[in-house]
Amino acid sequence: MNVTSRLCTSTALVCGLALAMYSAAVAQKPAQTPRSHRAGNPSAMAPTAKARDSFKGIAAKLGMSPADLESAYLAAKQANPNLKRGQFVAANMLARNLSEKNPSITTQAILDGLKSGKSIGQTLQGLGLSAADARQAQRQADRDAKEAEKQAS
Repeated sequence: MNVTSRLCTSTALVCGLALAMYSAAVAQKPAQTPRSHRAGNPSAMAPTAKARDSFKGIAAKLGMSPADLESAYLAAKQANPNLKRGQFVAANMLARNLSEKNPSITTQAILDGLKSGKSIGQTLQGLGLSAADARQAQRQADRDAKEAEKQAS
């Protein structure tokens, strides 16, 4: 065997040993503890000042305090974990706009429909509106919510 061959063999052996030692050292390093999810932490569910402020304009339009609206949202979210903030706001706006004409349309009735897996439109149709009236009511509720948020900022 010539010198070049021995040198290549020695280099490969040293690299292999270094890799094995490094792997053993890394394997003994303590693992990072996984971060806990905020959803399971009860203190994370407490309303923050920013969250209350996010309901400021909507709450004024509905005649409620932002804290009351935030606590109602958290209660509804606990009953239906899939509930989105926009759906909650829409349910409140729709109930405010439509309850005079149709007393069966309440915030709770809309939230119950969402909880059962229906869309807001399907829920409104189930409560007696036509498909066209349901679409129109949703558009009006969206406009009202956007207007309320603009006035708050």
